[in-house]
Amino acid sequence: MVRMLRPFTRAVTYTRWLHLSIAIVWPSLWLFIDEAWWTVGTATVLLGLAGLVPAMRVVEGFQARLLLTGRRDGGESEEIVVTPSATWGDRGRMVVWLLTRLVLGALASHLAVQLLLLTMDLVSTALGGGRAGGAWLPVEGRHGWHALLVPVPVVLAAAVVVGSGNLVTRVALRLLGPSPSERLAALEERTDQLLERTRIARELHDSIGHALTVAVVQAGAARAAGDPAFTDRALVAIEETGRAALEDLERVLGVLRESGTPASGRPTLADADRLLESARASGAKVDAEVTGPVETVPGPVSREGYRILQESLTNVLRHAGAVPVRVRVQVADATVLLAIRNPLPSGATTSGRGSGLRGIRERAALLGGRARTGPDEGDWQVHVELPLS
Repeated sequence: MVRMLRPFTRAVTYTRWLHLSIAIVWPSLWLFIDEAWWTVGTATVLLGLAGLVPAMRVVEGFQARLLLTGRRDGGESEEIVVTPSATWGDRGRMVVWLLTRLVLGALASHLAVQLLLLTMDLVSTALGGGRAGGAWLPVEGRHGWHALLVPVPVVLAAAVVVGSGNLVTRVALRLLGPSPSERLAALEERTDQLLERTRIARELHDSIGHALTVAVVQAGAARAAGDPAFTDRALVAIEETGRAALEDLERVLGVLRESGTPASGRPTLADADRLLESARASGAKVDAEVTGPVETVPGPVSREGYRILQESLTNVLRHAGAVPVRVRVQVADATVLLAIRNPLPSGATTSGRGSGLRGIRERAALLGGRARTGPDEGDWQVHVELPLS
């Protein structure tokens, strides 16, 4: 019983009934002004023509969101469009919606009124006030047992109110919802947002992870060395790496605050010397070879190449420590080649399933390139080829 009464404790039940009632107000006014059914037909035709107006979808969308879903944003309300009709298909659905709402409103209102009249007749005949010509029970005299039937039309009327509200809401979600093209556009926008979030996550992982790895390695080496001069150099390296990480963090946060922030401020392969010096300051013996016009590499390729090199050096410092590293960056023909090799320390894992390595492969794949990571002849290698076009 409590579950059956629950809908009547929600405001949306009554706003849905109001939504249906509004649909029949002005056709009913025409009927009262000129008691001819052809006026209702004229009103219906005009209503159908109004559905062809693009702005009608905005009006009906806002009204349906507010009255049928009980909220303007979130949940079912987001399934109802509040933009003008863009195609004839949208206009056609709006016409069907307006006529369907009118028919549902008329039928539900008529049925509710008739059930209310039946309830009044039952009460009247139960009290002995029955008379000929009643709406539903044209009987005279007192019929006390009719009192037992009074709850029946009341329950039916309640069912009409709740059922018609649920039905018109379902119809609205179908007819006022986005068209296939709009759903596709929304899906593409959502995909772009997810890709952007993934890119930002990679940016933070690569930049902050590299800075923290360098800081940890430098601090540990300084403590073990016990040399004031070495400690000073380590502190300088930690300071420079931390400052660069803060700049990257501020830039990424700027992208989050303003989606229109350009990517031109991100480091590129032309800034690779900064990474190499940072790795050397951490104790790694970096043998670097950069050939070809690195400055002419297109922005997206150069920026992703920088992040790949950064993550590769970070992995070396994190998992292998201060070991010799061979770095080769070659720009030739239509390809950028990145090759990083370092000796595998004893007991090191070689699964290649870390998030950093996965990010390297994903970055390469997004640019149409290829990436190989894993052990090779006693070394750990990262071999990446990125197309320039």
